[in-house]
Amino acid sequence: MIRRLAWLLGSCLAVSAGPAQAHEVRPGYLQVQETAAGQYDVLWKVPANGEYRLSLYVRLPADCTGKPTQGTFAGGAFVERWRAKCPGGLVGRTIAIDGLSATRTDVLARIERLDGTTQTVRLTPGQPSFEVTAVPDRLQVTKTYFVLGVEHILLGIDHLLFVLGLLFLVGSWRRLVATVTAFTVAHSITLAAATLGWVHVAQAPVEATIALSVMFVAAEILRGAQGHAGLAARAPWIVAFVFGLLHGFGFAGALRQVGLPEKDIPLALLFFNVGVEVGQLMFIAAVVAVLSTVTRLFRRQGGHERGPWYSEALIRTPVAYVIGSVAAFWVVQRVGAFWP
Repeated sequence: MIRRLAWLLGSCLAVSAGPAQAHEVRPGYLQVQETAAGQYDVLWKVPANGEYRLSLYVRLPADCTGKPTQGTFAGGAFVERWRAKCPGGLVGRTIAIDGLSATRTDVLARIERLDGTTQTVRLTPGQPSFEVTAVPDRLQVTKTYFVLGVEHILLGIDHLLFVLGLLFLVGSWRRLVATVTAFTVAHSITLAAATLGWVHVAQAPVEATIALSVMFVAAEILRGAQGHAGLAARAPWIVAFVFGLLHGFGFAGALRQVGLPEKDIPLALLFFNVGVEVGQLMFIAAVVAVLSTVTRLFRRQGGHERGPWYSEALIRTPVAYVIGSVAAFWVVQRVGAFWP
């Protein structure tokens, strides 16, 4: 039973790791920028895989004129731009995404007004349309960026594997709290610095280095299993802080693609980060619950505990090999992406 559970956990990690852009959140993105009274520049990015794009289309009010004449595939998306004219403007009117209800994709829509204020809305298959408001709604900004942060961390497999590795390295709840806190503080610093434009770092090397950080943690787990405690085992909060700085640049890359509302940047940035932390804590709670269940089953079968939540030989070592193998694949793939 224990071996099957360990194998199942490892298999789930391997299957979910998938493509090189493991941590990237790829919703559709709609930007409607008002350039004059009743005139708008429209940018529409649809998630794509190779030459295949999702069948999602922007539907402006019926009396709006203008439509895209051509599009291009770029960065895992199909991009269209056009200029639209909407007599009387868009305030109080509805914009919808046709085809969204038949997918599992979200769309982040952003309306930029002439006065510089913005409206940011998250559209889902269950709510594929929204009404353009006259003034920005801070509650809406808070909700949108909070949910975006939660989704980003829960879909960011490389970030989650790093956190999982840290969980296997800590030996007590006190060390766990210190480690998670260090990771949180570190990535909050670089997320804010990069998003606000204080620091500029190329995204491709960051992605490759994040994969290396996951490999490093997996190697430290295996070293500990052989009785050679490394720095990560002795002081996991130091490793969490150092690599957390890198992971913050990864979070910032996704947030830059989405953009921040000009008049509510601190609010959006704060709640995106809060969302990331809530998602991270949800993941940690789920892992601890699973490992606690496995430990109880192991005890019922007459085993003895060799760690706080798990049997080292049956769970920690196999999962460390899975984490390290997946991370090594990402390193090769992401380094290969440096060159066209």
